[in-house]
Amino acid sequence: MVLNIVYMLAFVLLLPWVAWRRFSGARPVAAPWTRFTGAVVPVPRRDGVPRIWLHGVSVGEVQLLASLAAELGRQADASGRPVECVISSSTTTGLDVAARRFGPDRTFPCPLDFTWAVDNVLDRVRPDLLVLGELELWPNLLARTRARNLPIIVANARMSGRSAAGYARIRPLVGRMLQRVSLVAARSQQDADRFVSLGAGDVTVTGSMKFDGVKGDRHAADVSRLQQLAGIGDDDIVFLAGSTQAPEEQFAIAAFRSLAAGHPRLRLVIVPRHVERTPEITALLDGTGLRWQKRSLLDRAGADPAARILLVDATGELGWWWGTAAIAFVGGSLDGKRGGQNMLEPAAYGVAVCFGPHTRNFQDEVRVLHEADAAEIVADGAALRAFLKRCLDDPAWARALGGRAAATVSARRGATAATAALILSRLSPAKPGETGCQEMPLPR
Repeated sequence: MVLNIVYMLAFVLLLPWVAWRRFSGARPVAAPWTRFTGAVVPVPRRDGVPRIWLHGVSVGEVQLLASLAAELGRQADASGRPVECVISSSTTTGLDVAARRFGPDRTFPCPLDFTWAVDNVLDRVRPDLLVLGELELWPNLLARTRARNLPIIVANARMSGRSAAGYARIRPLVGRMLQRVSLVAARSQQDADRFVSLGAGDVTVTGSMKFDGVKGDRHAADVSRLQQLAGIGDDDIVFLAGSTQAPEEQFAIAAFRSLAAGHPRLRLVIVPRHVERTPEITALLDGTGLRWQKRSLLDRAGADPAARILLVDATGELGWWWGTAAIAFVGGSLDGKRGGQNMLEPAAYGVAVCFGPHTRNFQDEVRVLHEADAAEIVADGAALRAFLKRCLDDPAWARALGGRAAATVSARRGATAATAALILSRLSPAKPGETGCQEMPLPR
């Protein structure tokens, strides 16, 4: 009850910001009223088939959980015990990607952490088990789910040193939350140790699912489709700056401009982290005097042969765009505010990849790539230009760097299968007529 009051005060105070996001042209808050009430559309379920509720905050987590759902389906079908998965997300982009991967009738907004919202979703979705992607701990969500005797598993669980230090300040609360988690499937021993230190009971190291969740096939139909759509030729050298945030687009453009004249086959593709920043990046590109094109124009107007810069103003395609690149910069990593984005995606394709020094969200992945000499760290715009220049001047070095990256990712695959097996082992068979929502006393 106390938490509900605190949440309500915060909700009221944030309403002007929610309205501003809705009407200012910025990315809107996802389904605020539905998340406040928990009044999601009821999700029909097949009689006797266990249901797993997967939750991922945004696009990256949703894509990771989509791979997990596919593996759960494969293992369940092989055992003769089918399951079904539904998914929630907390952002508009996450919900869009989830609807494409799972279908609109299996996708819904995650409730805000009010008791009534969580209860309404549990009543309407009727899961038998809840899987939380990476690190998404909310007191009421955990408490109300466990009150119905439903197992809770944190998949690909990560805990940075910064997060662990913050949680340690409220250790009694965090400890109670973690006691309600049935299993923590940690991506590394370091992550596992941090969860244990905060009070988690059952913790298992499965490895990082991100090594499995990346694609890596340059000949895939979607990669070929985007290459043809953008008019990328076999001799073109694509420098792709992906998941970028300000001022990283500016650095990538500056590096391209300084080297483009000497390398006429060089092309720049920019895929920002947030598509709503398109007007801002458009103004930046217009100010350069360079010829460029938007991804949204390709379908109806075709590729402009004179445009050597492409701005991808679309969501959910980055995983395929990486397959068109020879050289890559992974954004969210230069200013220390964001913690980096998934550098394993270009690495899996064998791209010569670099990123900034601020990658706290991917510490284990960065460590693995660094130990294999499979990626470079650039400190600023000048270092990014130097990396691009070296790749262009010494293509054999760039190919070797990319080759080590692809081999490293390939050698680390397997965490998704291990995690799926653990989840299925915790899933009780659903009986005809059961909802998966039996009440139990809350742990104290």
